[in-house]
Amino acid sequence: MEERGGGGGEIEDGRSVSSVSIRLVDKESRWVDGSEVDSESTQWSLMDEGADHGRDGFLRRRLVKKPKRVDSFDVEAMEVAGAHGHNSKNITIWRTLAMAFQTLGVVYGDLGTSPLYVFSDVFSKVPIRTEVEILGALSLVLYTIALLPLAKYVFIVLKANDNGEGGTFALYSLICRYAKVNMLPNHQPADEHISSFKLRLPTPELERALRVKETLESRPCFKTLLLLLVLMGTSMVIGDGILTPAMSVMSAVSGLQGQIPGFDADAVVIVSIVILAGLFSIQQFGTSKVGFSFAPALALWFFSLGSIGIYNLVKYDLSVLRAFNPVYIYLFFSHNSLKAWSALGGCVLCITGAEAMFADLGHFTVLSIQIAFTSVVFPCLFLAYIGQAAYLMEFPGSAGRIFYDSVPDGLFWPVFVIATLAAVIASQAMISATFSCVKQSMALGCFPRLKIIHTSRKLMGQIYIPVINWFLMAMCIIVVATFRDTTDIANAYGIAEVGVMLVSTTLVTLVMLLIWQTNLFLALLFPLVFGSIELIYLSAVLTKILEGGWLPLAFAACFLCVMYIWNYGSVLKYQSEVRQKLPMHLLLELGSDLGTVRVPGIGLLYSELVQGVPSIFGQFLLSLPAIHSTIVFVCIKYVPVPVVPQEERFLFRRVCPKDYHMFRCVARYGYKDVRKEDHHAFEMLLVESLKKFLRREAQDLALEVFSNNPDMDSSSSVSVRSRPLSGPSNDMVDELTIPLMHDQQIDDAGTSDSANGSLLPSSSMPSDDHPSLEYEMAALRDAMDSGFTYLLAHGDVRAKKNSFFLKKLVINYFYAFLRRNCRAGAANMSVPHMNILQVGMTYMV
Repeated sequence: MEERGGGGGEIEDGRSVSSVSIRLVDKESRWVDGSEVDSESTQWSLMDEGADHGRDGFLRRRLVKKPKRVDSFDVEAMEVAGAHGHNSKNITIWRTLAMAFQTLGVVYGDLGTSPLYVFSDVFSKVPIRTEVEILGALSLVLYTIALLPLAKYVFIVLKANDNGEGGTFALYSLICRYAKVNMLPNHQPADEHISSFKLRLPTPELERALRVKETLESRPCFKTLLLLLVLMGTSMVIGDGILTPAMSVMSAVSGLQGQIPGFDADAVVIVSIVILAGLFSIQQFGTSKVGFSFAPALALWFFSLGSIGIYNLVKYDLSVLRAFNPVYIYLFFSHNSLKAWSALGGCVLCITGAEAMFADLGHFTVLSIQIAFTSVVFPCLFLAYIGQAAYLMEFPGSAGRIFYDSVPDGLFWPVFVIATLAAVIASQAMISATFSCVKQSMALGCFPRLKIIHTSRKLMGQIYIPVINWFLMAMCIIVVATFRDTTDIANAYGIAEVGVMLVSTTLVTLVMLLIWQTNLFLALLFPLVFGSIELIYLSAVLTKILEGGWLPLAFAACFLCVMYIWNYGSVLKYQSEVRQKLPMHLLLELGSDLGTVRVPGIGLLYSELVQGVPSIFGQFLLSLPAIHSTIVFVCIKYVPVPVVPQEERFLFRRVCPKDYHMFRCVARYGYKDVRKEDHHAFEMLLVESLKKFLRREAQDLALEVFSNNPDMDSSSSVSVRSRPLSGPSNDMVDELTIPLMHDQQIDDAGTSDSANGSLLPSSSMPSDDHPSLEYEMAALRDAMDSGFTYLLAHGDVRAKKNSFFLKKLVINYFYAFLRRNCRAGAANMSVPHMNILQVGMTYMV
């Protein structure tokens, strides 16, 4: 307990305010107001309740009379010219074809290398006795490729993108925009006015969609289940990042066994480890310089697959084309029973990498990926498998190394080099996808903060995460050294791939019901057809749990625990901050000097709160002998959209009356956005945004005065535009109707010219010479000249004493361990260490 005296202050009309003395007591008993949802929206009612006789009562009554609309929370103060330029679909056909060619190197590397190992794995479980085994396996492979990658992904799933972004978290963010299922309760009405936050208009199926939305929002168990599903899919993708390099590289290198005498399994393992170590070691340099070679190399690879397939088909056995008759699938199972069921685990490898078509969508367009798959990838894969089957009809004993045996004589070494290069490229694509996946999960609060290095100045998707890179390398080397054979790795590979596909099927079905509002029959037909196929494959690969299938499940379980614990602890910490917000009347009773000394300078207090005054501010008032003349509560917030345009990034609001010089700034970023600003650039952007906010605030005051006095002289005029009355209905909807100078470029004199619109006398429009605005601008310039100080909380999160044992274990040990070992807040927010002030804070959750 500590007592502080509030010094005298000044209000706008010049009346002095007598000093008040208050007692700041323990935050659990004094600062916590559980019924307070939004301090800013309740400050006026608190002042009404606290109003009494005397000068203090007059002050509170005087503040109530000030127009509440002046403090609009929804003013976007940042206006930067320039188009958004993200994933623009208005591109020429030549640009689309060029992008389709580029997808070969980025998207289809994993899918393209599957002919290296599919048939060898299938026939390791089902021996070839008759032609039925060959034709049945070929028919299974062809129809699997036609149904899942082609029918499901190319024609349906690719359309479920989030403003051009794909992947598990893109689907989750899309669902979060339509239903409030995000576990972190930091949604704001202003977020829905972001240009990329566009929602579909109502349709006749709206009633069903609203029921789905209400069910998701009203039942916490569904929110948790949806989050766990997304985290499980993400964990499987990370598992793919471990298994893809191991499987692809080992399959390519194993071709040397029959070509070089004495090149045994140990040599395959050693060479594979060397290649993997080199692959992961060059990740830190980025892929931008060598990326141009990926597409030509994979194009040559697909050309080789198609050419070799045609050669084998024509030379050995054209009768394998009978496999297009699906009756051979029935014969395959009837002749081999349980062995055929086990062979499905190898057959599913023909679609490994299909998820990359959706996950890597952000770098391309839907049309470019569709063109590349239907015109190049699909026919070349078909020809490759048909050619291998034709070779097996002639040489059934070559099933163990079917790919290299089917290569024409004299072409082994060129094909081997291309195959190895294709395997490395496939691994590179999956490693990059893993980096992107981890970054997205970090942005949405589902992964501990890690260091992210951007390896390209032009392409924001090219990133490098050192911790994840070396972890993947260590796991890949351990997998190769432990299993020493592609068969067991294939068992693990299949489980990871089918698991990701099932998660995507479930989320896309939810998108159909909630967002697309598809016909109910068609919405249920999608999971019925594709989900059934994937469940059949899953049942087959799960039988291989003891033969390597446990590996992706172990990886997924570990990552799922880490991600869920981090999200669980972060949500509890945020809820604790909301409960412990400082009541607004406390600051008003302190007076404009906040009960201490205001010294020149700008204090940037970082907090996760988007509303209310964080309790850490009270700790600074108690701990510091003085506080800065201008205080800005900064919240770095990630919204469920891929990219937030620069001109829509900042939201400003005034906290307390003008003479307090306190503001809130919410800096919004999308989950694909790159925070490239250093602290100097961020400071300049923030100050310029604050200046524009002050000018707009003064204009809003002038507009209100003009609306109350319509007979004012209108000989000289400027144009104003009103914000549309869209958005959800809530207690702040009145603030959404404030006329704003939204699309006007305001010069230093605060004026704007236009040929149409509403007319307002220029005499009523404030300029920098206006006394109130001039005073605030001068105060801001003085504070800026004195420098910036970053006020941060060094927080500790602990479970309450009456919490159950499991919660204490998770929060006090696991979550605390992750917080101690993840990237510190100062480094994560690019804050200079020389300008930091930190105080300790314990959050009891």
